[in-house]
This record gives sequence, structure tokens and C-alpha cells, in this order.
Amino acid sequence: MVQIPHPVESGDFTREVVWAAAAPPLAEPVTVAEGILWLRLALPFKLDHINLWLLDDGDGWTLVDTGYGDARTSAIWDGLLAAGKFAGKPLARILVTHFHPDHLGQAGRLCRRFDLPLFMTRTEWLTGRMLQLDVSEEFIAAGIAQDRRAGLSPELLERRRDRGNAYRPGVTPVPASIEILEAGDAFVAGGTRWEVMVGRGHSPEMVTLFSRERNILIGGDQLLPRITPVVGLWPTSPERDPLGVFVASIDQYDALPEDVLVLPSHERPYRGLKVRLAQLRAHHRARLDETEALCRVPTTAAQVMAGLFPKDLDLHQLGFALAETLAHLVALERAGRVVRHRRADGVEIWQSTGRAG
Repeated sequence: MVQIPHPVESGDFTREVVWAAAAPPLAEPVTVAEGILWLRLALPFKLDHINLWLLDDGDGWTLVDTGYGDARTSAIWDGLLAAGKFAGKPLARILVTHFHPDHLGQAGRLCRRFDLPLFMTRTEWLTGRMLQLDVSEEFIAAGIAQDRRAGLSPELLERRRDRGNAYRPGVTPVPASIEILEAGDAFVAGGTRWEVMVGRGHSPEMVTLFSRERNILIGGDQLLPRITPVVGLWPTSPERDPLGVFVASIDQYDALPEDVLVLPSHERPYRGLKVRLAQLRAHHRARLDETEALCRVPTTAAQVMAGLFPKDLDLHQLGFALAETLAHLVALERAGRVVRHRRADGVEIWQSTGRAG
């Protein structure tokens, strides 16, 4: 086992989470636990892969997440299925943890091709279906309005406008009906009973799955081992304080065993969940402090973003960085640590109040 170099102080010693498996080659399913296959697929982003999990149901497989909805991933799926890479057994049902295109992207195509049921929470399905269908100018205008309030440059405003709905190219048409999952539901797959635990903040109603019998947690993007999931404020989001929602949401996982095997959507399986929860909380406390420090003089969200993310960002990364910056600013505002006002040109200005966090 390989230790992740992200220590968290706990009393007089440093603890670390531990890798539980080596990464397999891309597009090559391997057994990660009895009755569970691990399939890594490539992504066309800086975060260059996603983990999919296949649960052995005897005559078929429950597929957890599907990969990005582009032609390359479609071709990979066609090849895997034609070659009988899953012990010659078909897909029986698809479960998607949340609406993001690397998770939902291939679901519509696979469901239609093989007449499969799709399992999701209602909010994740509605969000994905709405975004995939939305070609309205109002959708673009909402994003530009947020960018303008944040103080992005005219050049970036234009480039972001020209992208249009960047969600649509990453998903095949989302099915018009689903089997609804809710927090507290349970079902049997892969020879064990899985309890649905809903994570929030990164997305509105993400499915994570816990097997008490096997001591395994399919963690989605909520509990990544080394990177933190994007917790952002989006133009379409109904959540007023996504960071507060995220931090509150991960509290539920404190009750799980320390040695639970976590199967995350990116990087590798690991153990040491309580250590990872502490790391996530510490990370966001530190980022809130950094954000507040950048507001000691009146500043825009775009300027705060440049301080928090000093490396060059492509247009895809910039969207995430801005959403994260806004989420941290709003959390500070809720705590009374910053205030904002709007200039005559519509740009919002943020400033620290000097109140301790």
C-alpha cells in the first residue's frame, strides 16, 4: 500500500490515508473486491480519468457511472462490450451518482441501446436533463451576468459567452424516465446490500453507497482521496451556500468505520476515511482564511480568484475556479467575515469585516 502525502495533524502524531489498490490500465476492467470490477476511462480534461464500478448481479452487471459522452468514450464502450470484457455478461442496470457529464455522459446511449433502467436521485436527473436540453439565450445570459458581477475582463466575458452551453456536448440524450433513489433507500447488487447516502455541495443530491456487510463505500466525487471536489456557486444553482452545505453533508460519514474501503470516482481506492474527512474540513477552513485575507482591501471575485488560483487556467478550469471562489466568498459573507456591495457598473466588491472566523 502506498501512502498519500497529505498529512493531517491528530494529537501528537501525523496520520495519512492509505492507497488500497494500484491503478489498472485505462479501459481494462479489474477486480477490486469480490463481485466488484473497477474500470478507469479517460477524460478530455486535466483531470484525465474517471473510475466506474461494476457490481456483479449474477446474470448481469449494475454499472455505477458511465463516462464522458464523447465519441472516444462511445467507441471504448463498444469495444469493451463486443469483446465480452465483463465475463461475457451484459449490463443489467445503470446507476449514476450525479449529473456531471463524466458520470452521466454515456447513460442515455447505453440505456437506449440495451433497454436498461437508469437509477438516480430526482434532483440529479432533473438537473442533467434540464442542462442537456437547454439551448435558450436566457441560460447563456445568466452565466454572463454572474461573470460580469464577478469582474471578469471583457475578453473573458466574450470567450465564456462563445462557449454556449458547455454541458451539452458531454452528455448523450438523458433518458426521460428513471428509477428514483433517495437517502435511506437500499438495494442488493454485487452480492451485498447497499445503503444510499446522499452527498451535497459538489452537486445537489449525489448518490454514495455503503455496504455494511462488506465495509465498502462507493464515494462518488464527495470523498475523493487527494483532490477536493469542486464546490461551486453556479448561475443555475438553487443552493445559497454550497460550501456550508458540503461541509455539513460530509458529517454523516463520520459514523462509518475508519477502515472502510472507499471507492472514489477519481484516483484510487483508499482507507482512512476519518482522516480524509478531517483533511477536507481543514482544507476549506484554510481556503476561507486565504479568501478573507485577499479581501482585506476592496476587491472583485475575479481578483480573489487570481490569488487563490495563481496558475494559468484554461477556459474549462476557469469556470470551476470562479465558482469555487464565489462559494467561499458567500460562505464568508454568511459568517459575517466579509461584506459586499455593487458598483455602478454592476461589479460586486468584497471586503473583510475583520471579524474572526
